[in-house]
This record gives sequence, structure tokens and C-alpha cells, in this order.
Amino acid sequence: MDEIKNTTYEAFAAEALVHLDALYGMALRMTRNGVEAEDLVQETLLKAFRYFSNYKRGTNCKAWLHKIMVNVYINRYNARRKRPEYLSDDEGRPLEERAVAPESHPLEGLPTEEQELYHAVFGDEVRAALEAIPEDYRTVVLLADLQDFAYKEIAEIVGCPIGTVMSRLHRGRKMLRDRLSEYALSEGVVSAEIVAKKCKKAS
Repeated sequence: MDEIKNTTYEAFAAEALVHLDALYGMALRMTRNGVEAEDLVQETLLKAFRYFSNYKRGTNCKAWLHKIMVNVYINRYNARRKRPEYLSDDEGRPLEERAVAPESHPLEGLPTEEQELYHAVFGDEVRAALEAIPEDYRTVVLLADLQDFAYKEIAEIVGCPIGTVMSRLHRGRKMLRDRLSEYALSEGVVSAEIVAKKCKKAS
């Protein structure tokens, strides 16, 4: 029995624990609190280990772990209060409209010098802008732009259709881009012309 347990733990460590940093980074941006992020990751790993027999080894363990963590987060933090309906119109939008979500990240497409300035000065501002985005959008943006998950993987993690993922990502990126553009313009980091061109290209 001990040998079986040791073998299971070794397999779990090899496939799951290698994603610890990615899980913590995502948890930190979801909870916005270091202690809560550590607690969320710990519960995620405990659940993952408990149900590791249900995981098909050699498949996408990172996505499997993130799905568990998103579910834990929803259960722990959102079940305590009624969740706002941010996305009431999404399901009524035609698939053709949802499918126009761009592949680009909100900070891409800027001239090299300006892009470097964005990354240099936007530490706190990016975090504040992300926190200001409704949770359903923020989660999808983080999974796509922080963790590099594909649409299909994100859909499986958050439990919604791919079209809805594309819609949320498109709108979430736009909200993030708009907030950062306003800050960049007010601080003189970028010119009004660059912001206008970027917004026109994204519209």
C-alpha cells in the first residue's frame, strides 16, 4: 500500500507540482492577496491529489489544475454573495459577432519604444486595470494572456462555450486597453495619435 502511495505521489509531483508557480501567479491575480493566493493553491493541490486517479496522465495537467482552482475560487469566494450578471447579453449575441475576437494582446501593436515604456511603468497600473475588470472577463484574460491557454482550454476551465470565451476575451482586453490608454495619455507616456490609432485598429 505504501508503495502505491509513493508511486502516486511521485506521478503527481512530476505532472502537477511543476505547475506550482503558474498556479500561484494566477491565484495571486484572482485573489489579489498573497495569503489567500497561497491558501487557494494549497486547496487546489489537495483536491487535485485527492482526485488524481480521475486525471488521465500525460494529458494537459496545467489546464486540469487551473479548472480545479477556478472552481475552488468560485465556490469559496463567490458563493458567499450573489454574483453580478455582467454577461447577460453574451448568450444572445450571434456566433459571427463573437468570432471577431482579435488574437492580439492589449499592449501589442505599439512601436517598440512605446511598448517598452508600457512594460516599464505599468506594474501597478496593469494590476489596477485588471482588478477593475468584471471577474468573468478578468479570469478569461488572465488565462489567455498570462497562462497562454487556447480558447478550447479556457472553455473547459471556466465551463462555457468557446464563443463565450472569445467574447469575454475580446471585451476584457478592450476594457484593459482602454483603461491603460487613458492612463498612458494622462501621464504623457504615449501620444494621443498612438492611442487613437491603436483604438481604431482594435475597433
